[in-house]
Amino acid sequence: MPENPRTTEAEPLGRPSRRTVLAGAGAAALTASAVSFASPSSAAAASVPVLGDYDVVVVGAGASGMTAALTAAKRGLRTIVVEKAPTFGGSAARSGAGVWIPNNPVILAAGVPDTPALAAQYLAAVVGPEVPAARRSAFLANGPRMISFVLANSPLRFRFMAGYSDYYPELPGGMPNGRSIEPDQLDGNILGAELARLNPSYLAVPAGMVVFSADYKWLNLAAVNAHGADVAATCLARGTAAALAGQKPLTMGQSLAAGLRAGLMRAGVPVLLNTPLTDIYMAGGRAAGAYVTSNGSPALITASRGVIVGSGGFEHNLAMRAQYQQAPIGQWSVGAKENTGDGILAGQRAGAALGLLDDAWWGPAIPIPGTPYFCLAERTLPGGLMVNQAGQRFVNEAAPYSDVVHVMYAKNQGAPDIPAWLIVDQNYRNRYLFRDILPTLPFPDAWYQNGSVSKAWTLASLAGQIGVPAQTLVNTVIRFNEEAWSGKDSDFHRGDSVYDHYYTDPAVTPNSGLGVLWEAPFYALRIVPGDLGTKGGIQTDERARALRPDGSVIPGLYAAGNASVAVMGHSYAGAGSTIGPAMTFGYVAANDIADHP
Repeated sequence: MPENPRTTEAEPLGRPSRRTVLAGAGAAALTASAVSFASPSSAAAASVPVLGDYDVVVVGAGASGMTAALTAAKRGLRTIVVEKAPTFGGSAARSGAGVWIPNNPVILAAGVPDTPALAAQYLAAVVGPEVPAARRSAFLANGPRMISFVLANSPLRFRFMAGYSDYYPELPGGMPNGRSIEPDQLDGNILGAELARLNPSYLAVPAGMVVFSADYKWLNLAAVNAHGADVAATCLARGTAAALAGQKPLTMGQSLAAGLRAGLMRAGVPVLLNTPLTDIYMAGGRAAGAYVTSNGSPALITASRGVIVGSGGFEHNLAMRAQYQQAPIGQWSVGAKENTGDGILAGQRAGAALGLLDDAWWGPAIPIPGTPYFCLAERTLPGGLMVNQAGQRFVNEAAPYSDVVHVMYAKNQGAPDIPAWLIVDQNYRNRYLFRDILPTLPFPDAWYQNGSVSKAWTLASLAGQIGVPAQTLVNTVIRFNEEAWSGKDSDFHRGDSVYDHYYTDPAVTPNSGLGVLWEAPFYALRIVPGDLGTKGGIQTDERARALRPDGSVIPGLYAAGNASVAVMGHSYAGAGSTIGPAMTFGYVAANDIADHP
């Protein structure tokens, strides 16, 4: 592989040109906060070198961008990807990489009784009328085609996540056994030196093991459940086999990103890292390229057919979050750190309407030092409950993670329930994995030092440490224990949905998600509104075309993934409702460009 830090391919950058174009109003116009380049003729000063001429420029090397680029290349379009980060994969590479696509060939082969009618019924019930029917239909129709395309044009293979139900399986068309898939194991050696440029996972897989997302529910129980112990042994056996074969095994988001990147390498698509977008190049009223920073200098890459923005959300742009989202908000996202809304803002300067900026792919998080911990299984296991600053329960702890944060932000007696506290006892700690901390082992000192966890020998003392009324907390736990003994949560209905039981302990009866708190010491873990990324951005139609505020199309400009308004609206249909639509609309955008010369 070449040592050029800008590109990780040996291919030429299209048709490099010595000519320059007039653009902007000086060097300042090429920053991320620049005003729009209305047209080359509107410029008064700076000459910007043309780095290359292509049919399609894709912004972002995450799931949506790489799927779009692969599709465009396979449709015969000269395609290039520009990526702000020094790595490829974006937030997708950091994730568990669930992919929610109804009626896809993987789940149908596994015997899932899905149909287009059931999927349409379910998605409509989940997202409601705020998402146009045409966009919902485009997702449902193109999702299975996208999976088939990726299977045919990359080394990626997928596994059905059996038992991981849709998030609202009781709604019409819901699937209690789920529709989600995840990437199968992939040997990272297929990338050669490019493997070093893969964005690392948010939470590293234990050394020597090969773990799939679907394994984690059992690894949490490995100390107290025979099947959990078997799964742990299987994960270790996979790792041993891979090591003996000289492989570099990848799963989850690492597998997804590596597989898509391998597809681009085979298709001859250059990926320029360390090359941030600064603006959309508009010519003749259409998107005709991208202004970027290349090797520290401004440059232009032209696109004769279109520009696809797949640059992610704005989760790490606190100014945008403060402007559009409800307080309190903080650095509690696990999305890729480079996601600061560059593509969204560039689209807006090009005339695009924005929407859904108030929302995100929320989830309760513990603000531990470094990267916050997205608290998925731990709040649903028996022997734990969540309370607000009044010391009271306020939510079904096992509800879909986005719903829990929506409830946290809802005003309760005039104020949000932020922060909240996850209360557990020593019996809970003796039984279950917590993040990557084995049962019985203490929480790290740094967690105590930054206020992420408190510990006390009585509930009253614990209440004093976290600033909630002592007697109220004691009464709340007494009430919760009564509900746990009965197996029926009449207050918040925890366990009523099939989904509530996914991350629970089947040995606990009569409700696998409800267990009493009885063994001192007791712990309180601080819960804040974390997220996997924001879900608002450029308004698009069913063809992934960017729309102006009046609903008209901006020719040549497309958006997908978290740079666009989510087809899920304010809801979340199932595991992988971020990545599934992101890949699908990247695929839709590239095909639309190819279909409409």
